Amino acid sequence: MVEFALPKKSRVVEGKTFHANGNLKNPKRFFVYRYDPDKEENPSVDSFQIDLDSCGPMVLDALLKIKDEIDSSLTLRRSCREGICGSCAMNIDGRNTLACLKPISECKENVKIYPLPHLPVVKDLVPDVNHVYAQLNSIEPWMKSDTPPPASEERKQSPKEREKLDGLWECILCFCCSTSCPSYWWNGDRYLGPAVLLQAARWINDSRDEALGERLDQLEDPFKLYRCHTIMNCTNACPKGLNPAKAIASIKSKMVERLG
Repeated sequence: MVEFALPKKSRVVEGKTFHANGNLKNPKRFFVYRYDPDKEENPSVDSFQIDLDSCGPMVLDALLKIKDEIDSSLTLRRSCREGICGSCAMNIDGRNTLACLKPISECKENVKIYPLPHLPVVKDLVPDVNHVYAQLNSIEPWMKSDTPPPASEERKQSPKEREKLDGLWECILCFCCSTSCPSYWWNGDRYLGPAVLLQAARWINDSRDEALGERLDQLEDPFKLYRCHTIMNCTNACPKGLNPAKAIASIKSKMVERLG
């Protein structure tokens, strides 16, 4: 019989339990993934009890309350609190989303919070996104044009040309979609993933960009683009309501179109 052993420090164990003091009128328990690379310990899941009557309505509010009042060592990313920066992306009750947009009222009785899946963990709820940003840089996400802009004017688009960017430019690069994609889990070293391909589609569809052929050439690869199997996890996971699967399909269509 084949036996499998998890790598060192990969098995998640039960962590500490923190009970709130006093009689709580509206108690809620949060189970939070903890990992400190500086300690020779397995990752754990700590349990925190808080009173929702003294907490804001979003999961991010609960995490900040835990950090401010219970355990200051809890590490997470957050910035705008408005669903704009994408910093607080994490897995809440088994679904990738933004903690600042996730109401506590929509969570289960015991809320389970983990970092985005299938990315290395820097500490606690902070994933290492260096690799995905390197992939983003590889598609050159900026306008490329050899034609100089009109004198003293901006590069103009018609309303119809501008409409082609709707559903693309709104991406905030939280990577909830990519880390929900099984193809990206298993082939993330070569498959660019939904977030990066949606960014690629944003420039491929921009009428002001003059590098369409070059951009399609860069994506003509068995792994970079075609590892997408339209599972739709990416679209279901997007907290901004975007459709990365549709964007990827549009790139594939352009690949076919240029063949004549």
